[in-house]
Amino acid sequence: MAKNNLLGGSLWEEYSDKVSNRMNRPEFMGDISEEEAKVLGGDLIVADYGAESCGDAVRLYWVVEPETNIIKAAKFKSFGCGTAIASSDVMAEMCIGKTVDEAVEITNLDVEAALRDNPDTPAVPPQKMHCSVMAYDVIKKAAATFKKVDMSIYEDADMVCECARVTLKTIKDVIRINDLTTVEEITNYTKAGAFCKSCIKPGGHEERKYYLVDILNETREEMAREQIKEQSLKTDFKSMNLIQKHKAVENVMAATIRPMLASDGGSVEVVDMKERNGGVVIYISYGGACASCASSHTGTLSGIQAQLRESLDQDIDVIPV
Repeated sequence: MAKNNLLGGSLWEEYSDKVSNRMNRPEFMGDISEEEAKVLGGDLIVADYGAESCGDAVRLYWVVEPETNIIKAAKFKSFGCGTAIASSDVMAEMCIGKTVDEAVEITNLDVEAALRDNPDTPAVPPQKMHCSVMAYDVIKKAAATFKKVDMSIYEDADMVCECARVTLKTIKDVIRINDLTTVEEITNYTKAGAFCKSCIKPGGHEERKYYLVDILNETREEMAREQIKEQSLKTDFKSMNLIQKHKAVENVMAATIRPMLASDGGSVEVVDMKERNGGVVIYISYGGACASCASSHTGTLSGIQAQLRESLDQDIDVIPV
């Protein structure tokens, strides 16, 4: 069926021509027998993998030369959607000529990139990107079968983005190294959240253990706390100039106080700071729910002052204005 004959062409327009061609005419679909593997001078490896997120399943056949671990031939069978078939077909082709260890390095992003008509246009709609993950996972299953080990050695329990195969450690490291402050920056650096978007925040098409918005907030808070600790080790609060003290106070605010107030819909800003009798007086202004809360001048105020004294110096007084 031609592209323009289905839903006015709108559905097919999101797929590359390469994907359409592989859907209709896969080049590596089929199986490999033990006899065929012997003729090629290799061992036959058969691996099955199913993707719960889309209900697809794939079987991968490898012929591996024992002396070199090079994959001499590869084919697949697929039970699933057209995207899964196209992805599996390219995946099988990409394995041929590589060693088993080299094949494990193939990711679903590599498969998707190979299916693009041009480098800047995705090969499949974002919501179908997870289908190419199955092609990536079955390689790991085949490698584990060949090495006679458990597939878990290739797994990362803290996988955040299944589509781009980006781990929690990678995302936190990228935030820290590049001082990232937005989810959009995380996506630009790692591609996490660029496809089905379920890992960006709660409420997507698939529930996740980790979400980028939470990872970003938690990592930024960790960074702020570490900065406070590092600063306290380097310089005593009393010996700082007023600008340095203001920065130290803001770091404590960002790391602990503002997140605490934000959880209840409140906020706080430092509006002025004065040195007095060897100590510091900090003037604050409440916002959000704190502005009308009776405890903002009692319990909340005491909590803010206690946190600043514990983190920086006992001679700190906090006054709301």
